[in-house]
Amino acid sequence: MSAQAETGVIGGSGFYSFLDDVMEVAVDTPYGEPSDSLFIGEIAGRRVAFLPRHGRKHHLPPHRINYRANLWALRSVGVRRVLGPCAVGGLRPEYGPGTLVVPDQLVDRTKSRVQTYYDGEALPDGSVPNVVHLSFADPYCETGRAVAVEAARGHDWEPVDGGTMVVIEGPRFSTRAESRWHAAQGWSVVGMTGHPEAVLAREMGLCYSSIALVTDLDAGAETGEGVSHEEVLQVFTQNVGRLREVLFDTVAGLPAERDCDCATALDGMDTGIELP
Repeated sequence: MSAQAETGVIGGSGFYSFLDDVMEVAVDTPYGEPSDSLFIGEIAGRRVAFLPRHGRKHHLPPHRINYRANLWALRSVGVRRVLGPCAVGGLRPEYGPGTLVVPDQLVDRTKSRVQTYYDGEALPDGSVPNVVHLSFADPYCETGRAVAVEAARGHDWEPVDGGTMVVIEGPRFSTRAESRWHAAQGWSVVGMTGHPEAVLAREMGLCYSSIALVTDLDAGAETGEGVSHEEVLQVFTQNVGRLREVLFDTVAGLPAERDCDCATALDGMDTGIELP
């Protein structure tokens, strides 16, 4: 079995645990260890590398995930398209638990995360990244988004096509005031892991699409006790099988060739480093 893959999925072990002939591949990167090994299997004739975002034991909180190592590891085995399923809180009353959102915009409200490869810091091989400024006006791959939306509809799960994901530092949930402020900006959902995942994928010339499952109404969007970890896990568990089906159909529906802007994001750029 080949240790190469064309598509990457950054998500939990529930997405690959039932596949046959899954190969576990440990990958070293110049940025340290990724969250876990890559687990490579096949879906609809496509080679897919799964990476547990928080580690297989879910031991990594959002702010301690080595996002740079994760994206580097995926690219090093041939991945050029990445799907990032995640759990989020809804910021609008109509986006209740069980809603599927395929966002087209992102707002970064994280505070302490390294979010670029191009910081001038020397790598172990002696190469030094140049300062590179990439367009990030549209943070998600439009091709991947369109395929994900159609895949959801094929399972009678009408998704929210578009919307803004605001990413907070975590691991705590928002205060009511923060949540109300996020909602007042017109943003759609709030999560903890979508950034810097998306921007690092762009810096690696990868396509990146998020598929966000709403597990709760965020604290300021409703009255009551506010969101709890147990509530999030319960709703995610109830929907993970359905989400997996949508995810796998998205993988199968991705076109063989990339003709999106993501594929040419690095064209003409002198990055100063050799990407895998």
